Amino acid sequence: MTLAVFDEETIVSQIYIVRGKRVMLDKDLADLYQAKPKALRQQVKRNIERFPGDFMFQLTKAEAESMVSQNVTPSMQYFGGTMPYAFSEQGVAMLSSVLKSKRAIQVNLQIIRTFVKLRELLNNHKDLRDNIDRIERKYDQQFKVVFEAIRHMFEVDDTKKQFGFVKIEEGPTEN
Repeated sequence: MTLAVFDEETIVSQIYIVRGKRVMLDKDLADLYQAKPKALRQQVKRNIERFPGDFMFQLTKAEAESMVSQNVTPSMQYFGGTMPYAFSEQGVAMLSSVLKSKRAIQVNLQIIRTFVKLRELLNNHKDLRDNIDRIERKYDQQFKVVFEAIRHMFEVDDTKKQFGFVKIEEGPTEN
């Protein structure tokens, strides 16, 4: 039996890019699981061997301050007085093995599905971006020819004789 715990937008709004990885913070995960952040961190610490560096890492003070300065989080108090842990998609999946509640299982399923959809969207955008790059390269070549033709039109060819009126300066004439 699956329960709709919350909408996809809620999850997406809590996925951040830190150290080049899409991650979720322990506090946000605890809120989704309806657990206390401290309890979540304790479970992780008791099972730390399940969370290698590519599954979970603790933010540095500079990273946390950067999130505050970029208005990702309202203040340092948001983190609850400790530097937060950041969980990658694999780390979130591993949380289901240490958090045994039915809600944790349902939340994890929704989070993993959201990560998968994000990855699919990013791949689709990559294909679109690649197509745009290909089109730009094609048209850049075509416009290059046009601009070269225009430049050529403005070049002065000294081999051609000039024509038109010539002003002759005459001095006073004697009559």
